[in-house]
Amino acid sequence: MQTFETDVIVIGAGPAGLCLARALHDSGLRVALLERESEASLRAPKSDGREIALTQRSVRLLRELDAWRRLPPDECHPLCEARVFDTNAREPLRVGGGDEPLGWLVPNHEIRAAAFHAAMASAHLELHAGVRVVAVETHAAQARVRLDDGRVFVARLIVAADGRFSETRRTVGIATRMHDFGRAMLVCRVTHERPHDDTAWEWFDHGQTLARLPLGRAEPAGHRSSVVLTLPATQMRDVQALDDAAFAEEVARRFDGRLGAVSDPGERHVYPLVGAWATRFADTRLALLGDAAVGMHPVTAHGFNLGLLGVVRLARELR
Repeated sequence: MQTFETDVIVIGAGPAGLCLARALHDSGLRVALLERESEASLRAPKSDGREIALTQRSVRLLRELDAWRRLPPDECHPLCEARVFDTNAREPLRVGGGDEPLGWLVPNHEIRAAAFHAAMASAHLELHAGVRVVAVETHAAQARVRLDDGRVFVARLIVAADGRFSETRRTVGIATRMHDFGRAMLVCRVTHERPHDDTAWEWFDHGQTLARLPLGRAEPAGHRSSVVLTLPATQMRDVQALDDAAFAEEVARRFDGRLGAVSDPGERHVYPLVGAWATRFADTRLALLGDAAVGMHPVTAHGFNLGLLGVVRLARELR
């Protein structure tokens, strides 16, 4: 059995774990990053259909982490205004519309790739990809992680960044409040007849929630968006079964004609909606980060923004 000593073990190479590794790059702390996925899939993640709404503060933090410059410019879409509709309200709530965008819409897989390459440029970081954690032990003197290949890592701190269903969190006995919303969320890029004017929509309708996220630089310019549809899981199965032409018509109908004619739908991705809130975010030689601490309902659009603030706070404390 091989034993390796380090300072910080980060379990999970999602955006939060990668950003923390980068945030510690000049701290002098040795970081071991453990991830189930292969290194190849981390270097070039596949699209998962999700667009992340980054606040201006998050963009500044990504610049500081040397990740923002690594994003493809044509995949960073300005979000200039947001409108929130309620079926029973006569006028929408309007947010923004000033000289500076509210934020930027960026595909999740592009953020993951940029964060990975920024982290890999860090000093004192060792990536161990394609591995599985089988045991986690935390004691007053040290923390230990054992992998399925028999290797053992010993550190001063373990950071659980392995998602809202974190096995690390469960292993150390941190209770979590989980809420299944009984809904499924579908995301898909479409072309629509009426221009989006760099404006996002959130629409709380009877029996469904709709969103439109503008893709400002996509072709045809001003007419390509990501649509988000939230429905009970049984209804979502019917929507998933539609062919592309019928699906485009269904999207136009559900948006009550506000998009005009809809065409050219991209790949559809469907996710169950489950929220998570850990009862505590730290334990003996352990810290939770990102969705492992708080897995938010995506209607807030602030899950990764919150995770980035956690990265900055934790990195500051560790320094």
